[in-house]
Amino acid sequence: MPSPVKKIITEISNSNKPLRNSRLADLSNLNPEELELFRRLWTAIEPKRRQQIVQRLVELAEENLELNFDSILKHCLKDQDDEVRSKAIEGLWENEEASLIDPLINLLEQDTSETVQAAAAIALGKFAILAEHKKLRSCYISKIQEALLKAINDTNRPVEVSRRALEAVAPISLPQVKTAIREAYKSPNSRLKISSIYAMGRSCDPTWLPVLLKELSSSDAEVRYEAAGACAELEEEEAVSSLIKLVSDLDSDVQMAAIQALGKIGNTQAKDCLKQCLESNSEVVRQMAGEALNELEALEDPLSFRL
Repeated sequence: MPSPVKKIITEISNSNKPLRNSRLADLSNLNPEELELFRRLWTAIEPKRRQQIVQRLVELAEENLELNFDSILKHCLKDQDDEVRSKAIEGLWENEEASLIDPLINLLEQDTSETVQAAAAIALGKFAILAEHKKLRSCYISKIQEALLKAINDTNRPVEVSRRALEAVAPISLPQVKTAIREAYKSPNSRLKISSIYAMGRSCDPTWLPVLLKELSSSDAEVRYEAAGACAELEEEEAVSSLIKLVSDLDSDVQMAAIQALGKIGNTQAKDCLKQCLESNSEVVRQMAGEALNELEALEDPLSFRL
């Protein structure tokens, strides 16, 4: 009797046939024998089809938490195709196993694809948070910070990789990290500056607040957007009056970021502004403000949301 996995792989490898979610779902939680068979059959599938399969597996796992394709995605980290590797990294976002750290560092340091390097840096960001919260062994902590700082300081690296590494390492409380954020902020490269502002928020360091308050009035909408998001992370009440001004910003994304930030800070002034937003002519503003107020109410009185 043919192996179910072999039958599934044979079926989905045919690029002339549509990918059926029901068949792909059968690849969830493969046992070691099935995974080994999958590995042997996988390389024979053409790259474009492998890209489609991995993309669909990631989507299915996001839609249904009972599905787990991590064993397949880990294997795909070594795929010959750049897009398959980067999509596999994305699909492993929820996985916090320390065993992923070394493969991700290798991809960051040695992969030939800028896209894969950047994706690996982003993925290491969740481990940086775990490291800062002392939820990783010290040997892993040093590996993560060294790899990310090396990527930031390597002038031969593409800017996209350096900026993603900066964003990823930001939660780690080290003087070198703060220096890297400061230097990126002063950089003439606009993408690095944007990432430095994002990193200020991820650092949860209130000493960045004066910089963020200044950038809330920047002429660049993207800078205002990132500054508002960073203020949300810091949750400092001093930012409220400046954020309230952005609720009327000409850029809708900036408006939404300001409303979300007010919702996270949640002092009396912020709540009053959010309540006024419920009377806005904009349906999006009303909806966003309502969601922010509901979240605040849930935090203040969790019992009110119990059935």
